[in-house]
Amino acid sequence: MNMEHTCADHFDPDEINRRLLSFLDRSPVSFYAVRNMAEELENAGAVRLFEGDRWKLLPGRTYYVTRNDSSLIAFRIPGDTSGDAADPAGLCPGFQIVASHCDSPAFKIKSNAEITTEKKYVTLNAEKYGGMLCEPWFDRPLSVAGRIMVRTDKGVETRLVCIDRDLMIIPHLAIHMNREVNNGYKINVQKDMLPLFAEIPHAGETGASDGGCGLFLSLIASEAGVRPEDILDTDLFLYNRTKGTVLGLNGEFIASGRLDDLQCAYASLQGFLAAAPSDSISVHCVYDNEEVGSGTKQGAASTFLSDVLHRINLALGGDEEDYRRRIQTSFLVSADNAHALHPNYTEKTDPTNRPFINGGIVIKYSANQKYTTDAVSGALFREICRRAGVPCQTFHNRSDQAGGSTLGNISVSQVAVNSVDIGLAQLAMHSAYETAGALDTAYLAEALKVFYSLSVEARGDGDYRLC
Repeated sequence: MNMEHTCADHFDPDEINRRLLSFLDRSPVSFYAVRNMAEELENAGAVRLFEGDRWKLLPGRTYYVTRNDSSLIAFRIPGDTSGDAADPAGLCPGFQIVASHCDSPAFKIKSNAEITTEKKYVTLNAEKYGGMLCEPWFDRPLSVAGRIMVRTDKGVETRLVCIDRDLMIIPHLAIHMNREVNNGYKINVQKDMLPLFAEIPHAGETGASDGGCGLFLSLIASEAGVRPEDILDTDLFLYNRTKGTVLGLNGEFIASGRLDDLQCAYASLQGFLAAAPSDSISVHCVYDNEEVGSGTKQGAASTFLSDVLHRINLALGGDEEDYRRRIQTSFLVSADNAHALHPNYTEKTDPTNRPFINGGIVIKYSANQKYTTDAVSGALFREICRRAGVPCQTFHNRSDQAGGSTLGNISVSQVAVNSVDIGLAQLAMHSAYETAGALDTAYLAEALKVFYSLSVEARGDGDYRLC
């Protein structure tokens, strides 16, 4: 790709896009996204912790913990923590947090999934997860991934399953049978969006529709190396098999499923791993279930982040007052992708705040606080971008159009820190295949590398030092 950019040499756009697209292809659902991030953290020397264990944290070390196998928090302890609890008059280093999410809209396979039609076709009963564009799911190769719960001699254990082949399709009804489809058609998810899974070779011989050990469950069991009768429950989702790619006249764009929000999650991880040691405690946080409101034990509305931050403070010898002091000098970047100006629908974008793909990091504002950015947090993040040599731009919804929300305001209801909402500009958000900029992943990784390398010290409301 022959395009100029202002990002530092550490993050080459071509290389980070190659690795991002590989990560996206290997992360069909949140469980795999978390597993892949955990592997990269461990390869960089991070130590896994478990919430049920006592934590002993050492200066200069990096740790991570997961919850539900679908959310992850990694953190780095500063090399010198002697001034924390030992010096009550000194500053308690705060937390430098970047929060994103790893779930995307998809179709979840229901229990007792098989539906037989005329003793010939087998479709699967599925329901929507999150707010999605349904139309792009038609007529493309699909497969299934997620987790299953398996009976063992010792009890019940989790197995991740991903069928790595073209397995299903959701076929459109031919235009000959619905000639008004291009004039607007209301999709009925229960009727129109059932994936075609199999054909029964000889009518009536196989293919149970009562949820027993039929074709689908047998396939999942074979993939997991277990008996069908030992599968006790499942969390399985359809995923788009079309691989991510770079496209455009000069390779300006990337396209893939799940860019929202794995593009931000991946850039955050790369910035976290590349950052120089600082006096603050760096925190890379990736939640599940943002697309359905975050109200789960592993979502942004849960205690996951506050639990981890409290335990870090305790492990460093701090008391409850020290924790409050740390929070007061902490900062959270809520990173979730943003809407770019659409070339075919320019009227949908605010007249004076019009983000473009490859225009840099988008800082998001909302008067009704759907986004947490205010003048203080916006100014701080703009300064971080300036120091990183990375462009930034702004997003507001049109004043006559209701916008969505993200995980920032939900997170700060649990951990009351100053926060900015940012993202990378993209098109076709919540489609099965989305489009973003080939420069922007590197921009965000570089800005977050600088953020994680700094210490934000609060000297009072609205008075901050970047050290």
